[in-house]
Amino acid sequence: MIALERISYPPCGARARAPLLFVHGAYVGAWCWEEHFLPWFAARGFPAHALSLRGHGASGGRERLHEFGLADYADDVAQVAGALGGAPVLVGHSMGALVVQKYLERGGVAGAVVLLCPVPAYGLMPATLALAWTRPALFLGIQSLASGGRAPLEVLAQAMFANEIEPERLARYLRRMQRESHRALADMAGFGLPQPWRAHRPPTLVLGASRDALIPAVHAKASAALCGAEYRLVGGLGHAAMLEAEWERAARAIAGWLETRGF
Repeated sequence: MIALERISYPPCGARARAPLLFVHGAYVGAWCWEEHFLPWFAARGFPAHALSLRGHGASGGRERLHEFGLADYADDVAQVAGALGGAPVLVGHSMGALVVQKYLERGGVAGAVVLLCPVPAYGLMPATLALAWTRPALFLGIQSLASGGRAPLEVLAQAMFANEIEPERLARYLRRMQRESHRALADMAGFGLPQPWRAHRPPTLVLGASRDALIPAVHAKASAALCGAEYRLVGGLGHAAMLEAEWERAARAIAGWLETRGF
C-alpha cells in the first residue's frame, strides 16, 4: 500500500458535521486546498481533509508516477475515505472530479459529491481541441507544462486564473506544480473514463466557473447532465477556483448547497 499524504483541519464548534474530503486535479497536490478551503470549512464546523494522490505532493510513488491511472487514484480516495469513517462528502476539482466518479463507479460511497470545474465524463478532447483552435498560444504553453517543460508565468495565469494575481504568488504555485501521469492523461483523453450510469449516485452538485479557460462552463453543465446532478455557475472565477482572489465565492456555493441538505 502506498503511503498517502493527508492534510486535515479539525472542525470548530460542537456541532457534528459530515467530514469533507477534497481531491485535487492534475499537476498539483493536497496543498492547493490548504491555502483557503481547508481552514475556511473547518471554521464552519466541517472536519476538512485533503489527500495527495499517489505520486503527488508528499505521497509515495512519485518514481512510478506514469504507471498510475484514474482507477489507481480512485483506490487512493477509497483508502483515505475509509479511514474517515461513514460516508464523507467528496469534493473533486478538474481531474479530481473524474477520480471521484471513478471511485463511485468502483463501489465507493459518499454522503454527497461536489464536482468543481470538472473534466467532463466524456473526456478532455472537446475542450482541448476548442482551446487549440481559439487560443493556440495558450494551448502550446499548456502542452509545454504537461510535457514537463516550463512556461512563462503569464501562461499559467491565463490558464488557471480569471483575476489579477501577484507575480510572487503565481511563481510560488508554479514551483509547487509537478508532472502528471501519462497514463492518467490518456485516461482523461478517453481510455479510462468513468461511466457515471454505473455508479452509486449520491446527491451531486456540479460547479462551473464563468471564466474557466480550460474547462469552459458549457462542459461543466454537460457533466451535470450526464451525472444527473444539480448545476450552478460561479461568476468571475477561473479554473483554479480554490486559489483565486475571489475563492470564497466557490466555497460559499459549496457550503450553502451542503447546508440545505443537512450536512
